[in-house]
Amino acid sequence: MGEILELDCVVIGGGVVGLAIARRLAIAGREVVVLESEPLTGSITSSRNSEVIHAGLYYAAGSRKAELCVKGRQALYAYCRERHVPHRQCGKLVVASNEDEVTYLEKLLKQAAANGVDDCYLIDAAALHALEPEIHGHAALVSPSTGIIDSHGLMDAYITDIEAHGGSVVVNSPVLSGELTKEGALLSVGGADPFEATARLVVNSAGLEAWAVSQNMRGLDPATIPTRAYAKGNYFTLAGKAPASRLIYPVPEPGGLGTHLTLDLGGQARFGPDVEWVDAPNYDVDPARSEKFYAAIRKYWPHLKDGALQPAYAGVRPKTVGREGGGGGDFVIQGPQATGHPAYVALYGIESPGLTSSMAIADEVWQLTA
Repeated sequence: MGEILELDCVVIGGGVVGLAIARRLAIAGREVVVLESEPLTGSITSSRNSEVIHAGLYYAAGSRKAELCVKGRQALYAYCRERHVPHRQCGKLVVASNEDEVTYLEKLLKQAAANGVDDCYLIDAAALHALEPEIHGHAALVSPSTGIIDSHGLMDAYITDIEAHGGSVVVNSPVLSGELTKEGALLSVGGADPFEATARLVVNSAGLEAWAVSQNMRGLDPATIPTRAYAKGNYFTLAGKAPASRLIYPVPEPGGLGTHLTLDLGGQARFGPDVEWVDAPNYDVDPARSEKFYAAIRKYWPHLKDGALQPAYAGVRPKTVGREGGGGGDFVIQGPQATGHPAYVALYGIESPGLTSSMAIADEVWQLTA
């Protein structure tokens, strides 16, 4: 391996959350190196999602997701305006397809208010038709604060900030193993040019691989590592014009928010994700799954034509609660006190709304290590 590099702070994982953490630590004066196992940053989970800026409606009051989504959304909109990151606050409608689901919308409105989201309101079928003539339902909850973002543009801005404050991002550098020591941590890094490095602080923000990184970290109590589940979400694109100018969500399903209509910044419509529990990550989209998509979408857009959906892409959400537990789960952010080691911070279950929460998560990690 040769000479052992001496580093101050290493962030493992160059997804949107890892980059946000590295940015925050670099601004605070740490010398930061991001180690990303893939050839490109954000090429796994961060580029395989809906690119939605979430308002913070759904999450249990007092949960990390609720708190960090609301804080993160406010910070993210401000950052996007300041740094000219492409985004649009287009708003969202959660549509009740029958009378029974209207009760859910009423509960969701109260949940949103409890989370500090105070701009939501309910509309009836006539008002829904006036806003979005193609969308059908008994009622809808309007979320004006929901938006869409160019996730790659956001990550590029984070990287620019990291480098402007003396940090660096190194791709093709998987962390193979590590050891927590009295002085900090010793890491063994693979790739074309493998090396070993010591670090005073290691932040494990490896997304789907966070569990494996911790399992290979000698000196870490295995009891600190939570359970893991994989929820695969498949997406289909629409051939033709989008039926709405806002995001359209149905009433949620266990493990996800239902097969919803999202838009990219070019106006292209895509539907998803569904929820497919898998034993290991894979990114193939089975065209046959479109049958369930057609049925789910036609509950709120009955004019969807046969053959209009095309397989697009899939993402896998790292969860701490699987199907048996209802598919929910919260962010797990362990500072040195929780990991039992002053040099080690670990994040697990950073799924949606991770992108929206990224700046707030970064602030939390900084506070835990200050």
